[in-house]
Amino acid sequence: MALFVIGLDQLSKYLVHTHMRIGEEIPLIGNALKLLYTTNPGMAFGVELPPPYGKLLLTGFRLLAVGGLSYYIVHLWRTRAPKGFIACMALILGGAVGNLIDSIFYGVLYHNAPAGSPSQWLYGQVIDMINVPIYQGVYPSWVPVVGGQYTNGFPIFNIADSSIFIGVALILLLQGRFFKEQETPREADTEPTDSLR
Repeated sequence: MALFVIGLDQLSKYLVHTHMRIGEEIPLIGNALKLLYTTNPGMAFGVELPPPYGKLLLTGFRLLAVGGLSYYIVHLWRTRAPKGFIACMALILGGAVGNLIDSIFYGVLYHNAPAGSPSQWLYGQVIDMINVPIYQGVYPSWVPVVGGQYTNGFPIFNIADSSIFIGVALILLLQGRFFKEQETPREADTEPTDSLR
């Protein structure tokens, strides 16, 4: 599962990078779903850590997270955890590895490290391309935090992000099934038989 997500994610990013220009937009389903080639130097929703070493810390964190997830999935497999739960964790791992590859290698492969980066290695930007412009315009002033700000719609994401989101959402929705305590059958009370009467 994780390998499939990684392969599909990297293929989609390669195709977008080689066939589109940054900022180019291709409608897929009218205005409801578009391809829009963008790069993201930071975390989800474009949040960035302070340069120049914030990106290095983020890449290091992603590497540790991938190592931890891999170890946990092996542990789940050995302890015969529910297969559905393992599959969800594999979706999360695949997405994490997909974005980690971008961070480590894309500065060198696609020369997309931010200007002024100390190195091309470990400073690559994640390629995002799926745009679902649910609402474009200015948020009403009464909306907390973002009131009065302009939005292009839902944050642009990629297959790796989708995989992580789907994995987490399925765990939250199905946790009752995954973590259901198995009832152990009660041992029948056996009365001792007296052979000597």
